[in-house]
Amino acid sequence: MVKVTAAEVNKLRQATGAGMMDCKKALVEAEGDFDKAIDVLRKKGQKVAEKRADRESSEGAAVAKINDANTVGVALVLGCETDFVGKNESFLALANELADVAINFNTKEDFLAADFKGMTVAEKLVEQTGVVGEKLEITAFEKLEAPYVGQYVHINKIAALVGLTKEVDNAETLVKDVSMQVASMGATSLSYKNFDPAYIASETEARIAVIEKDNIELGRLGKTLKNVPQYISMAQLTPEVLAQAEADAKAELKAEGKPEQIWDKILPGKMERFISDNTTLDQEQCLLDQRFIKDEKQTVAQYVESFSDVAITDFKRVTVG
Repeated sequence: MVKVTAAEVNKLRQATGAGMMDCKKALVEAEGDFDKAIDVLRKKGQKVAEKRADRESSEGAAVAKINDANTVGVALVLGCETDFVGKNESFLALANELADVAINFNTKEDFLAADFKGMTVAEKLVEQTGVVGEKLEITAFEKLEAPYVGQYVHINKIAALVGLTKEVDNAETLVKDVSMQVASMGATSLSYKNFDPAYIASETEARIAVIEKDNIELGRLGKTLKNVPQYISMAQLTPEVLAQAEADAKAELKAEGKPEQIWDKILPGKMERFISDNTTLDQEQCLLDQRFIKDEKQTVAQYVESFSDVAITDFKRVTVG
């Protein structure tokens, strides 16, 4: 039997992350050849990967990386099978090392084929599957480029990226705050203008049906009924719709006997309420229309406007599981 030194075992451990006994066995099997020992460990990883191919990588770590110029960002999830492995320091270190590589590639496919310390990223994942005994894979990959990019990672479970049209004073604060909003509130679109009309139509019908069904039960229990909106997105509030809403509000004020000279003080609040009641989809899914989590008296759009002439270009979000 070939004798291997502690230094050789340690060198292999540093290169692969495998356990001490696994490294020693691999070196013995490879008759002391370092490269062959790595290949032995890789083959072990392939066998483990084949056995665990049908497992779900529902746990893991979400990480983000921004380049030095703050113009490119990448967010990814290194998935594994258990939360125990997902919180391991070595696993988190690997996820961050992978992000350092990922930032140089535009697609997940190109990233997986990229070099990672003498092997491809895909091969590294197989190798580490053998090391930790769980299926490892990249379950999410997003990249964002903009004149200024920032990020926020929430306890390695959610990672968000936000791009600005330009760098401004306190840009780092702005992108971090908005990235926290993305991570926390899970917007799916930047603006209601990006919604497909067919989607808005089907979602309107579905939401109204749910509220009407709820109202039947509330009525039966003698409780206050929910407001049934006519619309759910600003995309539906055409000038004609808003004009009719204003006319209805004036008719309501007249019926209530409110003096016409004070209508101008009351109408803005009524119109604001009408818009709020009829843009629930936007408030849930559109980043700029959501209430800002740090100050719910304003929307995200209003918070962004509080900075100098700058706008959000796009955002990305990845989550574990």
